[in-house]
This record gives sequence, C-alpha cells and structure tokens, in this order.
Amino acid sequence: MVAPGAGTTVCGSLSLHPVSLGAAMHRAGYAALGLDFLYLPFGVTDVQGAITGMRALGIRGLGISMPYKLAVMPWLDGVEPAAAAIGAVNTVVNDAGRLTGHNTDAWGAVRALEERLGGLRGTRVLLLGAGGAARAVAHGVKAAGAVLSISNRDLGKARAVAAATGAETVAWDSMPAAIAAQAVVVNATSMGMADVDTDSPIPVGALRADLCVMDIVYKPVRTHLVEAAAERGATVIDGTRMLLFQAMRQFELYTGREAPRTAMERALLEQLGAPLGQSRT
Repeated sequence: MVAPGAGTTVCGSLSLHPVSLGAAMHRAGYAALGLDFLYLPFGVTDVQGAITGMRALGIRGLGISMPYKLAVMPWLDGVEPAAAAIGAVNTVVNDAGRLTGHNTDAWGAVRALEERLGGLRGTRVLLLGAGGAARAVAHGVKAAGAVLSISNRDLGKARAVAAATGAETVAWDSMPAAIAAQAVVVNATSMGMADVDTDSPIPVGALRADLCVMDIVYKPVRTHLVEAAAERGATVIDGTRMLLFQAMRQFELYTGREAPRTAMERALLEQLGAPLGQSRT
C-alpha cells in the first residue's frame, strides 16, 4: 500500500471486505489526469465509526457498498434530493467537514441507456426487480421522462417501488407477454449473476430485434440474457456500462474534473477480464 503524501487527497470505499472494482477505475483516472489522489478500499463493520473517521481524517470521498447504503444515511450532514428519494446512498462527499450523500447509480443507469438510445423521454421501459439497484434505476429513468413499468417476483415489492416513482406494475407471470409493448427492458434482479442464479429472467421468445435490453449484472459480463438478446439482434447494454458511468460520476464529485472515460473503462474491463470494446454490442 502506498502511503499518502502531505498534499495527497484520499478517497476510498466502505464495504464488508476491502475489495473494490471502483479502486482500479479511480486510480486509473487519477493517473490519467496526474492527480495527487489515493484510493483505499476499507473493510468495516462499524459504519458510524467509519463516517466519524472520514470526517476526522479529511477523507474526500467514499463509495458505499451494500449492506451500508441505507445504514450510512443517519450519520451524514445531508443527502442530495435524488438519493433521498431513492432511499440509498452509494457516495459520500466531504466538503470541509460537511458530509453529503449522493446516489450515482441512478445517474449511471440513465447515462448507460442514453449512450445507446439518446433521450428517454416518452420511451416505454420495463424494469425487472425491486431491490436497491432497481430503485435507483426506477428513479433515474422516471426523472429522464421514461414511461416506466416494474415487474418483480414479489409483486408487493414491485408495487412499493412503483408507488414511489409513479410507475405501473406487471405481474411476473405476465412479464414475457408485456415485453411486446416495451422499447426497453432492464434486468435489475440477481438473475444471471454467477454463484446466484445464472438463468435469464426473460424467455428467449420474448426478445426481438427492435428491443433494447440492459442487464446491470456484470459478473459475468456476458450473461445468458445478454447473449440471447444479442443473438436475436436486440440492442444490448451489458452491466459494465452502469458500473462505469456511476464511477465516473463519483470521480467528478470527488475531483471536480471531467472523468477520463477511456482510462477508467480500460481498468474496469481489465479487472473483469473483458476485452476492451466487448461491451459495445
């Protein structure tokens, strides 16, 4: 580990284990711009103590991983409106001792979609899932003007997210048929994730060439859903896109500089063992 110098600005992450994909991206960004910043992943169990330490030590920014995205909120001085609406914080910024919570997941999801589709206003989007990541996607796409529907295996949870975002709900059993009326489908469930459930949440027959399919799962990058959608000729956005863009937004909040996308993207794909450019299906 490299010790910070007298003028070094320290950023990092809080999670149960001191392992972070974000570390590689942020460090690559610092190197690309010649910034005297250091990124340190912290494995912690005492959230309040960690936030107290952030303030006392002058740590500039921290990425917050599950299970701390809600637990961190009571110990902050403020939470920006989008993060408050989502009900989760994945980024904390320290401005001269004042700690503010942000949620860059929503920004990253919208940026990933807009990269391929342009604006989302009026676009019909079906979101699969109702967990923390799904809530961020839901708030982001609704704020961007999409017409949103939500489907989840637990319909009660889908209704809760829909009520918070002004979306419609679709029963899970009806979801494959409902895709026919959608322009975009976003998988924000754990289905497709290695070591969880590698099955695709969408039957192959529901996929079509004029559909855009975004999967936020990034382990593996080429999920069964991504592969099936690509084979059907759909526009595909894999999980590296949202991950990259949310980290770029964090970088900009911490440094006040435009994030060097190429350097950060290369570092992310190298960490995941994915060839540069693979995600541009």
